[in-house]
This record gives sequence, structure tokens and C-alpha cells, in this order.
Amino acid sequence: MKIIFMGTPDYAGRILEKIINNKDMEVVAVYTQPDKPVGRKKVLTPPIVKTIALQNNIAIYQPSRLRESDVVEELRKIECDYIIVAAYGQILPKDVLSHAPCINLHASILPHYRGASPIQQTLLNGDTKTGVTAMLMNEGLDTGDIIKIKEISVGDTEMAESLFERLTDVACELTVDVLENFNSYTPIKQDDSLSSHCTKITKYDGEVDFYDATTLHNKYRAFTPWPGIYLSSGLKLKKIELVEKESQNESGKILQVEKDAIVVGCKKGTIRVYKVQPESKNEMDVLSYINGKRLNIADTLS
Repeated sequence: MKIIFMGTPDYAGRILEKIINNKDMEVVAVYTQPDKPVGRKKVLTPPIVKTIALQNNIAIYQPSRLRESDVVEELRKIECDYIIVAAYGQILPKDVLSHAPCINLHASILPHYRGASPIQQTLLNGDTKTGVTAMLMNEGLDTGDIIKIKEISVGDTEMAESLFERLTDVACELTVDVLENFNSYTPIKQDDSLSSHCTKITKYDGEVDFYDATTLHNKYRAFTPWPGIYLSSGLKLKKIELVEKESQNESGKILQVEKDAIVVGCKKGTIRVYKVQPESKNEMDVLSYINGKRLNIADTLS
């Protein structure tokens, strides 16, 4: 079977490799975002998907706008059985959607968490399960008919990076399954009344307070490593854990000083802080920080 692959981030590269390594599948073209300047020196860097395609002698296309008529015309000349889309970053126009079945891999149990940040939203909400949905794409945002969903459990201390990794593994297996068994599945329409939407994460989402320990901990899980979590003072909380969820305390008050951490009260619950990073300084253990600030039990962490 012949496949056009569309994707950009690193995990899309792993899905592409999974398809390439299947002897019954041939990737005839790869579409990915244009190379971008990276780092302080602004070195023009290709997406990992492009690198993988080059290593496997696959034709590469990097249009700035997929909707341009000449770009669409060029794509429609490529013979294929399926188009696989994994976080490509551009909306597919109708003429592309009609060229071949377009299958999208989305990291949530649709119709929940349509949009740009489903993995973070799963952690923010403290969900105990999530998954990957394979769906037939339409002109809406993650609104296409569901082909198959693969669910996994989520631990209450699981971080975004580990969940990304596990869901990528699921997406790789689900992609091959759906391609190999496409004709045996009956796509099911989504129930729009159950839908929810999540937006793109910004650096401003990382600001936290000591109001609710569970909310604070879930933001830490969702926003590590980026954008990280920080207080209004600019102090970053680099390593924390949830102690308990129910006690009532003065917000931000240091309740205990331990050998390698401090326990801080929230209006509801408590957290343990191990490492922090003051603005424009390096990460440090929290004991060094409070000693430098001459903070102790009953003082406020800020």
C-alpha cells in the first residue's frame, strides 16, 4: 500500500519510522513544516521527519501553506492509498481530504480534548485514563469519524514527558493496525455534545499560586519541562510533589523544613518542594534558596 505521510514533531518521526519498517507499506511522499531557525545562533534546522525521509530516499515537500492551489495540485498527482497525519501543523483543504482516506492520530479519547494540547489537558484535569484516537479527517478540528481508540491508564504522578512517550508507542501500533485492517473497521461519528477543546500552551500558563495543592501539582505534571511552573514573583518550582489534598493552611506558608525539601501549605492541601530557580539564576536545592533568603518555618515562600 502507498502512503503519503504528514507530520512535524519528533513523535511524528517515530510513527513514520514504524510505517517505513513495515514491508507491506511504502511511503511515497512526506509532507512536513519548513526548516526553522533554532537556538541563539538561529541555525536553520529541519524537522526530524524530514531527516528520516532523507535517510530513506523518500520525496519531501515542505510547503508554507498547504492550501495554495499549486501545492494541492502537486499533491493530488501523487498516487497513494492513504494519507497519514500526525501533528502536521496545517489544516488539510477539501481537495486533499478527497484525494485518499486521511487518517489522523490524536492523543486523546475523542471527542474529549480536541485541539492542540490534549496530553497537557489530561494531566491538568487529573484524568486516570487517556488514549490515542485514529479518525477519518474532515474539514473540522478533530471532528472526524472515529476508526479506533486505544486507551491507557494514567498514574497520579505521571509527567507530561513520560505520557508523551507512552502515547507515541500507542500511536505507532495503532497506525499500523488501522492501515492493515482499514476495511474491517466501521468509522463512528463523534458525539459533539460530549466534546471539549484545549488550546495551545503558552509560557503564561505556567504561573501558579498556593491556593489548591492538587491543581498546583497537576500543572507541574502538565507543564514540565515547558513552560514550567512559577510564582508571580518569578520563582520557578522545578521539583515538587503532592503531600496531601485536604488540609487548610495559610497560602505559601512554610510548614516544615526537611533534610532535602520543605513542605509548603496551600489553602487546600500541601506540597513538598525540592528544587527552585530564581529569576536569572541557576536551578538550586530549595534549602540553599531559603537559607539565602533567611526564610524558615512560618515564613512565606515567594
